[in-house]
Amino acid sequence: MTLPAAPSFSEDQAEAWDRLSAELAGQGIDLAEGLLTPAVEGSATVMAVVGKAGSGKTLLLAELYKALKAAGVEVVSGDYESRRRKDRRTLAILAPTNKAASVLRLRGVPATTIHRILYTPVYDPQYEKIAEWLSGQAPRPTVEGLTEQALDRAHAFYQTVASIPGALAAAGLRGSDFITGWKRREDPLDLGFVDEASMLDQRQLDDLREIFPRLVLFGDPAQLAPVGQSGQMVFDRLAEARKLVLHRIHRQADDNPILDLAHALADERLEFEDFEALVQDKARRDDRVIWAERVDADLMARSPVLVWRNVTRVKLITAFRMAHGAPDTDLIAGEPLICDGIELPLKHRKKRIDLEARGLIKGAQVIYLGPGSRSGFAKLHVIGAEDPQLSAASIIKIEKPDEEEPFIPHAATMGAAFLHGAAVTIHKAQGSQWPEVQVFAPDLWAAAQAGRSEAGMPLWKRLAYVAITRAETRLHWVVRNRLARPKAALGVEDLRRAAAPRLELAPMEDPA
Repeated sequence: MTLPAAPSFSEDQAEAWDRLSAELAGQGIDLAEGLLTPAVEGSATVMAVVGKAGSGKTLLLAELYKALKAAGVEVVSGDYESRRRKDRRTLAILAPTNKAASVLRLRGVPATTIHRILYTPVYDPQYEKIAEWLSGQAPRPTVEGLTEQALDRAHAFYQTVASIPGALAAAGLRGSDFITGWKRREDPLDLGFVDEASMLDQRQLDDLREIFPRLVLFGDPAQLAPVGQSGQMVFDRLAEARKLVLHRIHRQADDNPILDLAHALADERLEFEDFEALVQDKARRDDRVIWAERVDADLMARSPVLVWRNVTRVKLITAFRMAHGAPDTDLIAGEPLICDGIELPLKHRKKRIDLEARGLIKGAQVIYLGPGSRSGFAKLHVIGAEDPQLSAASIIKIEKPDEEEPFIPHAATMGAAFLHGAAVTIHKAQGSQWPEVQVFAPDLWAAAQAGRSEAGMPLWKRLAYVAITRAETRLHWVVRNRLARPKAALGVEDLRRAAAPRLELAPMEDPA
């Protein structure tokens, strides 16, 4: 076996690698020699790799994935899982949101969402033969209704993108053809990596520990803790010996002004006015930071304005819809939405699992494509999902200033619920990144005036840190409560060109 070349690490990354390698070796996974032995029973562990933005957590995760794969560990994704073997060792790489998982996938790491690993698809036996063939477990099958050319298309797709649903779609099949349902995972897996672990709550961690006896959490201690966790992340409760801290900020070497601003917030003496002066100074010298007098309506279509207060969010959404000429009684194709959960009674638990498995989990970013072919359905593009386009029973709520009840332009009896997504709270933005991000500074000033703290740090600084680090390439610091007129009409052609074939989710019976 040819092992990959040893990665080049900084001192703190190398120490974390050595400690994790030693931990894995004690559990039968020898990264140095590329050898595997059966898992040791009763060796449940949780470790955490923590560090601020730019400290190299993602690089370490990616290199560990490569080494584990080279050693023969089977990587389990959310789309298809091979038959269980007693001697296999498994790894799943997880993220709390579709967007966070897609960020890892773009870097070559086969990540999936936590929901997709808690529940596994049940395949139609006929089409499972294709999945077994593509994954190298069975010979090429003969499938009634599929030509040899269709199988060739599936094989060619799988050689490029190792996705069973994608390959079956390339053969001309819909999700409803080959996935007959979803079931809660019964058999445990082996090793789980969880990115953006600052977003995990205790219940989610408990769910994961039922499946993974060995977990490694990767998280940023400077982000906002989940609501209801008293300012604590789940890794804060671990013993110090179980936490590996990355201190060095690698991306600062590239003179990244966005990260410079984020890390300046660690200065205890820094007040809000001082920080805005830093932002303005960066904006004068570097076009990656923009001191904006107005909110950019064009950017809001794909990258929401980040705010602290709900009242600000609703006002900005209303202004965005008015600027684009959206009618009060309907949506325009291209409007952004945020999934606000699944509204289903308990007897429809399987349908809830189906919707969540397709990417419609709370907080998912979605673009409205138009009405579905059935009443109450909407055509949607789920940002970051592996199969992004689908049609689903939807309850879409448009909130308006000074009105307690939202207007509902589209409503199924039950299904996935959505709020408008042109502006979102900073809490909901965690785990996501966009090339360009607008931060609504008047809201952060209001948080500073409120004098609130979280886990010993002024709340405005935590909010500013999270908001700033959502920007990949450019930060817009918006200082006035104004909206610039859009330069282009809303559209969806960019999404249609990039999307996989649409999946149709079957309608649901009325609970009555």
